[in-house]
Amino acid sequence: MNATTIAQRMESWSFPPRYDASYRPPNDARYWNPVRETMPPAERDAAIAVRIGEVMRYAYATSPFYRRKWDDAGIDPESIRTLEDFERVPVVTKAELRASQAAHPPYGDYLCIPERDIFHIHGTSGTTGKPTAFGIGRDDWETIAENHARILWAMGFRPGDTIFFGAIFSLYLGSWGAMVGAERLGCRAFPFGAGAAGMTARAAQWLDIVKPAGFYGTPSYALRLAEVAREEGYDPRAFGLKTMFFSGEPGASIPSVRDRIEDEFGCRVLDCGTMAEMTPFMSAAGTKETPEGMMLFQDMVYHEVCDPDTLRRVPYGAQGTPVYTHLERTSQPMIRLLSGDLTHWTMDENPCGRTYPRFPKGVYGRIDDMFQIRGENVYPSEIDNVCNAIAGYGGEHRIHITRERTMDELVVRAEYTAAVGTGGDAAVAAFRRQLADQLRKVLGVGAEVEPVPPGTYERTDFKARRVVDDRDLYGQVFERARFETSRKW
Repeated sequence: MNATTIAQRMESWSFPPRYDASYRPPNDARYWNPVRETMPPAERDAAIAVRIGEVMRYAYATSPFYRRKWDDAGIDPESIRTLEDFERVPVVTKAELRASQAAHPPYGDYLCIPERDIFHIHGTSGTTGKPTAFGIGRDDWETIAENHARILWAMGFRPGDTIFFGAIFSLYLGSWGAMVGAERLGCRAFPFGAGAAGMTARAAQWLDIVKPAGFYGTPSYALRLAEVAREEGYDPRAFGLKTMFFSGEPGASIPSVRDRIEDEFGCRVLDCGTMAEMTPFMSAAGTKETPEGMMLFQDMVYHEVCDPDTLRRVPYGAQGTPVYTHLERTSQPMIRLLSGDLTHWTMDENPCGRTYPRFPKGVYGRIDDMFQIRGENVYPSEIDNVCNAIAGYGGEHRIHITRERTMDELVVRAEYTAAVGTGGDAAVAAFRRQLADQLRKVLGVGAEVEPVPPGTYERTDFKARRVVDDRDLYGQVFERARFETSRKW
């Protein structure tokens, strides 16, 4: 079957995309788009290869950024006919996007649509430098709504369900993108937000009143919400949540963190999310029937996992860094955007029947979050997993890396529960030994554990920042280690 015939069978498969905003499957339907979601992967890949050519030709004609980049690399969009050809296309880095926006403010010379056609403006916070501006066209906003509605359907949501959005709005594209999908699906959206003083206690109150079916936020905030809810006299399980879905940080795919959230709220926990630049960022997401890790909806965004050195795809089962390409965006389309994250991918039979590859353990974290301790690559998510699995862990910790003499030292300062504290010095010492032993077993390197009382560390409404690196030589270590990948998985 040729690519044209395949494309004709696929629902609403065109570029630019044109979706029917009135379409909605019957409530008992398993799939939003059954052909696209369950077709043989080789047929889908053939259609994707053709689509990539269309997107590249569009970007070459409308974006000086891509035209200049590909001309310099000797890449003719007409020559990209297969997914193997596509691996020759140079990746785009965030540094290049920032440089483009600095030279061509505010949206860069990769906008691809007239500035007057921008419908939504979002961006990064700019806390570590000049913010990045996202300019999204009206047609793209409607496509994002369609894509995210389809993913929420796969998560088990249906028209009439209430979804509580317990995440920061303002610039943050995650909350807006998830909410517009819920609205397109026909859900009741409760854009509660997060971040203001006293807001978590009010969130618990409203969750108890509204009893929503779903919750969106970050894993760190969900755990904080459970703590505050109990302090306010609420049982988180009584909120009646069926599904909580998360993005913004590793956590929902970390087994011990996921287990804690499921235990606190008595509901299903799903991970999702790629990058804000890649909205529809939920193109990688767990589903109701395949909850572990994240499924890659390849016909929305083309996901590759690449060797960090060659930037060519690695085989299924191998580890690397995700590289993402929009297949349906016309405003600021990203074509081989380098994430800098770390994951591995698989292509197995999925319980939900969808024929997509998966990140079975989600995204572990960023490669540049990795640090080395005496030759061992260590990722903060590994330490998060160990801490959350230890009995008596109080819910927060900090990872301190120091170099007092010539050796790097790893110190994990972890809160213990009030119950452990009640047990006195012996109970605290037992907690310390258990955590230290398990860290050595998992990390392959010793860590000094310093137990600290409950409530030592401030909780967050957004992304948790737990690593404190005090080494003078950290910059050199980072440059040496940033693209090394551990083979532990």
